[in-house]
Amino acid sequence: MAIRSALVDAYHARLPAAERKALEQIRAAVHAACPGAEECLSYGMPAVKLDGKPFVGWRAAAKHGAFHPLSGSTVATCKGALADYDTSKGRSVSPSTPSCQPSSSSSSSPRGSGR
Repeated sequence: MAIRSALVDAYHARLPAAERKALEQIRAAVHAACPGAEECLSYGMPAVKLDGKPFVGWRAAAKHGAFHPLSGSTVATCKGALADYDTSKGRSVSPSTPSCQPSSSSSSSPRGSGR
């Protein structure tokens, strides 16, 4: 069973509804693929840890939602599944993800001890 984090909930809560929905879909997909994952913040973004190590993260960006492999072998292992995505510099960006930008009501991003 996935372990959810109040810090990830807070990160998502500060987003406009459409962007929050897109990131919640990423979150659900991550938990479906990694049912034993533990949520955290890593590099200031929502992430999950497997076996105590950061595995993948996601975040709101200026013009897209970004999915970040946090393990060096993740992109290589999932190369076929990521064929339709931009995987430059350790990120995977869905070509159909709506623009994601945290709302200006939050003055700082939540920080965690994930990494």
